[in-house]
Amino acid sequence: MLNRAYTQFSFFLFLCFCLPSFSSSIPHPCRKDQSATLLKFKRTLSVDPSVSEDCDEYGKERYPKTSSWNMSRDCCSWDGVICDEMTGHVIDLDLGCSQLVGTIDSNSSLFQLSHLQRLNLSYNGFYGSHISPKFGRFSSLTHLDLSNSSFTGLYGIIPESIFHLPNLETLDLSYNDQLSGSFPKTKWNSSASLMKLDLSFVTFSGNLPEYLSNFTRIEDLNLKRNFLNGSIPSSMLSLPSLRKVVLSGNYFSGQLEDFKSNSLVWIDLRNNQLQGQVPKSIQNLENLTTLDLSFDNFSGNVDISLFSNLKHLWYLSLSYNNISLINEKEVEFTLPESLERLELAACEVTKIEFLRSAKQLEELDLSNNKLQGRVPDWAWSNRMFSLKSLILSHNMLTSIDSIPLQSVEIIDLRSNLLQGSLPNPGNSTRLFFISQNNLIGEIPLSICNLRLLKVLDLARNNLTGEIPECLGDIIHLEVLDMHRNNLSGSLPATFITESSLRSFNLHDNKLKGKIPQSLANCKELQVVDLGDNQLNDTFPMWSGALPKLQVLILRSNKLHGSIRTSRIGNMFPKLRIIDLSYNAFSGILPVSLFQHLKAMRTIDQTKKLPAYLGDRYYHDSITIATKGLKLELVRILTIYTTIDLSSNKFEGHIPHIMGDFIALRVLNLSHNALEGHIPPSLGSLSVVESFDLSFNQLSGEIPQQLASLTSLAFLNLSYNHLRGCIPQGAQFSTFEKYSYGGNDGLRGFPVSKGCGNGVSETNYTESAVDDEESNSEFWSDFWKAALMGYGSGLCIGLSIIYFMISTGNPKWLARIIEALEYMIMVRQRKKQGRKGNYRRRNNHF
Repeated sequence: MLNRAYTQFSFFLFLCFCLPSFSSSIPHPCRKDQSATLLKFKRTLSVDPSVSEDCDEYGKERYPKTSSWNMSRDCCSWDGVICDEMTGHVIDLDLGCSQLVGTIDSNSSLFQLSHLQRLNLSYNGFYGSHISPKFGRFSSLTHLDLSNSSFTGLYGIIPESIFHLPNLETLDLSYNDQLSGSFPKTKWNSSASLMKLDLSFVTFSGNLPEYLSNFTRIEDLNLKRNFLNGSIPSSMLSLPSLRKVVLSGNYFSGQLEDFKSNSLVWIDLRNNQLQGQVPKSIQNLENLTTLDLSFDNFSGNVDISLFSNLKHLWYLSLSYNNISLINEKEVEFTLPESLERLELAACEVTKIEFLRSAKQLEELDLSNNKLQGRVPDWAWSNRMFSLKSLILSHNMLTSIDSIPLQSVEIIDLRSNLLQGSLPNPGNSTRLFFISQNNLIGEIPLSICNLRLLKVLDLARNNLTGEIPECLGDIIHLEVLDMHRNNLSGSLPATFITESSLRSFNLHDNKLKGKIPQSLANCKELQVVDLGDNQLNDTFPMWSGALPKLQVLILRSNKLHGSIRTSRIGNMFPKLRIIDLSYNAFSGILPVSLFQHLKAMRTIDQTKKLPAYLGDRYYHDSITIATKGLKLELVRILTIYTTIDLSSNKFEGHIPHIMGDFIALRVLNLSHNALEGHIPPSLGSLSVVESFDLSFNQLSGEIPQQLASLTSLAFLNLSYNHLRGCIPQGAQFSTFEKYSYGGNDGLRGFPVSKGCGNGVSETNYTESAVDDEESNSEFWSDFWKAALMGYGSGLCIGLSIIYFMISTGNPKWLARIIEALEYMIMVRQRKKQGRKGNYRRRNNHF
């Protein structure tokens, strides 16, 4: 009985003391108000599978987490939701990479979740959402991540209240470029608790606060690509816990103080305006793995031994400063063996002995230095199998025979003095740049074994022979650039339908035959430049079906016939540059082509920064005629728009539809047989900079509407049948006589003293006759000298003309320049085997 009583008493004690404790450990179910709030928040958003694609790049899983949210399950078991086990309040909401789109405003039910400790809304599409001050009311919040959420999302000014959250440990607002703000001038409440601050790629401005010394726990500070300026406080470089500091892409200036924090692992100060010496205290940062001081204004000598003690260093970049890299003690083993990426572009490097110890190099950039001659054999013995990227461009190397290229994926040897035949890279090569050297010989067929090749740049060499037919079969090839060589034969006839070709540049070779229609298979083509060859074909009408084509240059060939394109379909939807000059195209100007050029009819007002064709590896370049000059565009602005149909056999009228090309920068219809009036609609070309209608048979008056072209910097209407008064306006008052020469009927400034009420037509005619008679003796002698120059050599003729100028009237100089332009033009025409369609008026000369 006693034992039984004792057992019952023990069970009673268990019920009294243990059961309450046991029941409290059971997770509390979700509160009804919390689930209702979450569902209300869900209804304000929708799911778009195309959103959150950036998550793939960072290895984050993307899927619609809110799809699991429904009342049939406890809200604490929903995807992305974590509740407090004791109270049932939602304390953690992780909706990163959830493919959500919609707007989050100050009335959002999200702000009713007042017990949140962690909130992650990253990698979504909250387009048009302001960042609400109510984010600063989550008093328990320790982690806030709104990065990559298109708050253009997240736009407006960051509320200062966010910086005063007392328990905040992580704040990530990165990659919301419409979000602006500045650091609070008063001490943050969260400064003592903050461990990670990421404001990269927003638009923060102003200085760094002087109280950064209060951030005793901060480990990760990323302020990349903002508008911050001033000096970098020395206190920041002494923070005891700081491991990673990224301040690149700002406007910091002044000298960089010594580093005093031994915890630093990652330093990125790239692309600022920092000055002075590179701090020698770097050699004390024993844990450093990454150091990027490139694209600043550091100066003086930097001894390579400065980095010899950094045993964990794997990335070092000092490129593009004003420093000179030296090895003062001539020590052989000066770089840590751990080094994998080394960038020393434009560092006055002349010798590379310091590479002996770097046995694990994968990426090496020694471009824009003073390396000469042949690269020594020993330099590559340790890196034969590890090197993946080799950049030695813009040096004075003459031979690369010793360089093992078998495993290298990126090879950049541009702008050296390399001689001999084209080297054969390994089959793993993806990017191969060897332009602007002295290479000779033919392109080997083995080049087609590079099945991974994306960029092949052989431009500006002396390569001969034919282009291998098999290049059109490389699926991954995006850029094929062989311009300015001596290649002959015909173009490759076959380009596969799976082609990735984006840029095709064979400008200035000796290619003959037709333009292969199989290029129509290359749906990614943006740039086609086949100018300055000997191609004999009609206009490639099929090229209009290329959906991404922006640049088409066929100048200086033997192309002929009329230009007609289909009126049906979306032809040339993105074409912005078309150059068909110096061919034998005939007939009327191609109105059917003009009707399709949609990209020339709109000006994109949304683009704030200049954009160029190409990518980080390859920049498209072309040669065009503008403002009376032949100009090479080493990079092509996407806003640059050109129509050049000059030096052909076009006839008929200039169509009024050309006035619709309001994005046009250059218009050149010169040296044709165009007639009729200049359409007043051309006055709508508000951004046109170069306008050339010279050497045609245009008649009538110059439209007054052209005087409104405020961007016009070059005008040539010479050698037509124009008459009447020259319009006066802001730009027209800046043009010289040559812009109107050869038009006897034109009056007004600058060809005469007045128009209408100023000087009568009779007086003008009489004064012109008197001037002509007074100079007739000179022009007789001039043309004798000119013809001597044309027959026996232009230099001799120019010498005679120079003598005549030095002893004659200085006012003759302008006329001589006009005459010389005419002579050079006739000479060029004769050289090309065409008579041309020019007229010379004796009464003008």
